[in-house]
Amino acid sequence: MTTVTPKDASGEFIGMARQLVSTLSCEPWGNPSPSVYETARLVTLAPWLNGQTERISHLLHSRRADGGWGGTVPKEFALVPTLSAAEALLTTLQRAQTQGLPRQLDHTRLTQITDRALRLLFAWLSSPDDLDLPDTHAIELVVPYLVTAINQHLDDLQGTPLAGIGAGHARLRLPGSLDPQLLDVLRSRLAAGESVPDKALYSLETSGAYAHQARGIQPVPPGTVGASPAATAAWLGKDKPEDPHNAAVRYLNAVATRYEGLAPAPIPIAQFERVAVLGFLARAGLRPAVSAELLSGIEIAIGPTGTAGGAGLPVDGDTTAIALVTLAELGIRHDPACLFTYERDDHFCTWPGERTPAPSTNSHQLEALGQYLARGHPNDTARYRRAVKKISAWICGQQREEGSWDDKWHASPYYPTVCCALALDRYGTGNAATTVHKAVDWVLATQRGEGSWGRWQGTIEETAYAMLTLLLTRHRIDKQVQSAVARGSLYLQQVLHNPDNAPLWTGKDLYFHQALAMAPAVAALHLAQSQPAAPQVGQLSAWQ
Repeated sequence: MTTVTPKDASGEFIGMARQLVSTLSCEPWGNPSPSVYETARLVTLAPWLNGQTERISHLLHSRRADGGWGGTVPKEFALVPTLSAAEALLTTLQRAQTQGLPRQLDHTRLTQITDRALRLLFAWLSSPDDLDLPDTHAIELVVPYLVTAINQHLDDLQGTPLAGIGAGHARLRLPGSLDPQLLDVLRSRLAAGESVPDKALYSLETSGAYAHQARGIQPVPPGTVGASPAATAAWLGKDKPEDPHNAAVRYLNAVATRYEGLAPAPIPIAQFERVAVLGFLARAGLRPAVSAELLSGIEIAIGPTGTAGGAGLPVDGDTTAIALVTLAELGIRHDPACLFTYERDDHFCTWPGERTPAPSTNSHQLEALGQYLARGHPNDTARYRRAVKKISAWICGQQREEGSWDDKWHASPYYPTVCCALALDRYGTGNAATTVHKAVDWVLATQRGEGSWGRWQGTIEETAYAMLTLLLTRHRIDKQVQSAVARGSLYLQQVLHNPDNAPLWTGKDLYFHQALAMAPAVAALHLAQSQPAAPQVGQLSAWQ
């Protein structure tokens, strides 16, 4: 394995860790990348918001080669952003019939781009039962909402010069795996004045006009509904409020200003970013000074049922577990008993009522509970031991045959794999050791020729996860592992200052967290260059 002197490693990577921590303090909302889905929703829902021309222009210039949106991902992941962008452009064309277009936009080009996007969607949905849709947030609501909206546009355009756009009289079909009645149920509940789960607020825009009519839903500071610009705009309604001090309007204007007209989601997400970044760094032994204000803010946010990833998001068991482990790693003990809120018969959940449990969430909860148990804190030791055993068995049972895990919070298997492997290695019971070794073998087998790792292409983030799996689990350190780490290190060094910005985190579409890509990369390089041998049990500390 390639090594450097401790001075070199500490000088470069401790400095980068300090910069990451400093950035956390300067980002009160977090810094997720702009979202095609969310930006397109603002085109439709908030045409009065500053930056409307920039939003439309962004949609026109950010297309894939095939005419859709969503980068280089397969069509299953590209479906939602393409539906959202196509609907926004159809809305723009309809408005142009009475309001005209901004002078910077060309009507003919806009029509051609919209037509091509629709034809692509018709091709993708021609055999809707063949689509293996990913478990992105509220996809069971988002896709029916957008398919219905696009079909309504096509109906409205009949008898106009745009009647032949897309495929003429054809209408989009809904993927067979989705039940349109779920959206009807949400809208009916809102229309009846009934409450909806907090997690539904993140996708409130799918309820259409009912979002504006919803009773009992109010923005939370800094003015957001569901930590989503789209949901907030839908809640405001189609007309801009006359009150210039309206908190939701200020929130939307702040987002649009910061992102030059575009919009990410979720935002704010500062709590999740902070605890995850600090956790990655601490796991590798990188502990730059963290302000008391930042740490106290993380701790104070943990209530009786835990903490949320950011204002407007529901309290969840994943962010809570990461926060607890990270605080403990930084010397702050906090009773993790709130995690039992998320206990189920054979696993722990992210939040009550979730459709699909997440291996990454369970791995973080295993670490938080196992760490607390290992340090001799619990009054009810038996309860903690049962929980650790339960989660360990469930995670082991979720491992894929080749050795990886899939997860709804991240498009790449390398993220849940590093989460699960490190948690099982440190605190797992039963078949944990065999499961970890299988994960390590999978990581070794999937390295790319240039030294990177990645689901669709090599990325800085996935390469870092793979290297942390190799560097922080108690397995053999042989020439194959040493060679893989050395090649991965060379790749990371080449791309560290020019990250690929590949969107892999799952919201309503995929998005990128620069801090959450850089932190594991810095951690992996620090470990690779300062720990040429396998870590011992005593060196292993909780991660995330």
